[in-house]
Amino acid sequence: MTQTEKHALWTQEEQSAEMHGWDFSHIRGRVEEAPLPWDYKQKVLDFLKPQSVILDMGTGGGEFLLSLRHPFSQTSVTESWQPNFELCEKKLAPLGITVRKTEEDKPLPFADNSFDLVLNRHDSYDVNEVRRVLKPGGYFITQQVGGSNNLRLRALLGNNKTAMPSFNLENELLRFKNAGFTVNFCDQAYVTDHYLDVGALVWYAKVLPWEFGNFTVESCLPQLDALDALCEKQGYIPSVQHRFMLIVRNRKPKE
Repeated sequence: MTQTEKHALWTQEEQSAEMHGWDFSHIRGRVEEAPLPWDYKQKVLDFLKPQSVILDMGTGGGEFLLSLRHPFSQTSVTESWQPNFELCEKKLAPLGITVRKTEEDKPLPFADNSFDLVLNRHDSYDVNEVRRVLKPGGYFITQQVGGSNNLRLRALLGNNKTAMPSFNLENELLRFKNAGFTVNFCDQAYVTDHYLDVGALVWYAKVLPWEFGNFTVESCLPQLDALDALCEKQGYIPSVQHRFMLIVRNRKPKE
């Protein structure tokens, strides 16, 4: 295949880049994800009780939430991205799950002491708001994309403005402790994923503008050609993923 033909394929990937919920099936089999040293779902299940009233922040399309098979009447979700919020209203609300839209820098749309368990995988949060909606003794379980995620690829493809190296386990631990939480579990990892073709990377970069900014194939052709040469040579394009996980408990009043 010539480079011109490859460029056309990459442009097709760019044009097809659309995602509903958190569905990465388009690049399944084209990215080798390195395992993390913890299992987020198992950690959640360790704390989830049949009577728990739970909130899943930034639920996407509810894919992970539904896999928990928790009673719908005891479940709430939030979403800030309008397409995903509309998807949740169509998919989750009819089941009896409470669906609420959130906005940046606005309080969570729930009363104080509402939840036994608040879940958050890869969504933003306000420490004080999390504590407010948690019942005394309730738990917050979060897995986060650290501020150094995809750092080299971000810079190579024209966006290093959104990098936040200070968003890491060490600093977030301090914030939660200062807010009155006790720490049950914490861990941090830097693992290397492998993109098996440039088209998969193009699609991924296009559906994550908060990481890759205004990336386009046209503006990054020299960089993409270089990554393609690297892929031809070693069979993959490496990218370091930064993840951390925290499980913290809202202190009871007299602790």
